[in-house]
Amino acid sequence: MKAGFDYDSAFSRNIGWVTSEEQCSLRGKRVAIAGLGGVGGVHMLTLARLGIGAFNVSDFDSFDWVNFNRQAGAVVSTLGRPKVDVLAEMAFEVNPELDVRKFPEGISAVNVDDFLKNVDVYVDGLDFFAFEARRVVFAACHRLGIPAVTAAPLGMGTAVLVFLPGQMSFEEYFCLEGCDEEEMAIRFLLGLSPAMLQRSYVADPSRVNLAEHRGPSTIAACQLCAGVTATEVLKILLGRGAVRAAPRGYHFDAYRSRFVHTWRPGGNRNPLQRIGLWIARRQLGKMKRGEG
Repeated sequence: MKAGFDYDSAFSRNIGWVTSEEQCSLRGKRVAIAGLGGVGGVHMLTLARLGIGAFNVSDFDSFDWVNFNRQAGAVVSTLGRPKVDVLAEMAFEVNPELDVRKFPEGISAVNVDDFLKNVDVYVDGLDFFAFEARRVVFAACHRLGIPAVTAAPLGMGTAVLVFLPGQMSFEEYFCLEGCDEEEMAIRFLLGLSPAMLQRSYVADPSRVNLAEHRGPSTIAACQLCAGVTATEVLKILLGRGAVRAAPRGYHFDAYRSRFVHTWRPGGNRNPLQRIGLWIARRQLGKMKRGEG
């Protein structure tokens, strides 16, 4: 611990939006974050500044040049270093008293229960295409009764879904069972973003390539994700404020100055979603054929 650190002073400016008693409660909470890349790293630092006292974090990747446009911790001096180590160090600089458990091997069915041990809330920071790991961890959260929050960075906005114990599960909403990877990607994107507010201002569609697991990103979206996720986590942990659980969600797009509440009963089985999925498949087929 760094000499002179004082938790109460460090997070005193939170008081007013939370009570002193609530801040003390946050100090005793543990949040799990799988993935410390685009959104995950910003999640950890934002929640650390909220005063959360403990984290379980996972990432098997190291920093590279392509991370510089959006990822917390991506600077020249961290090139080649494990993200899980860099972000833990950065979080300790915010709060030297943190209890951080690191899972540098990533998350799988083998270690997911250990990853979620004593966790109060799970925050999704996995790469968009990490479908296997994401399904494993959300299924475990549902089984163990752990609230789970996912906020997708889309264009220059964020789409948010919260899965609460005893309510609709991740799999019930997204319906990914039995799908190949391309179909999972389509269902995941449309499920996250039924309103698709970001679609109208894509400047270069050729940069979207599902087969190569590649797409454009912005730091603006990642930081918006962190703000709304921290707010949802705070509401869940303190038990105050309305939480819209799946199949309800919301999407805010700063570029278009638009905010919409989304509601898809049945998730991707919803008739409106089925139409959207059909359109998305046709558009993807045209892109593959070079028809624009």
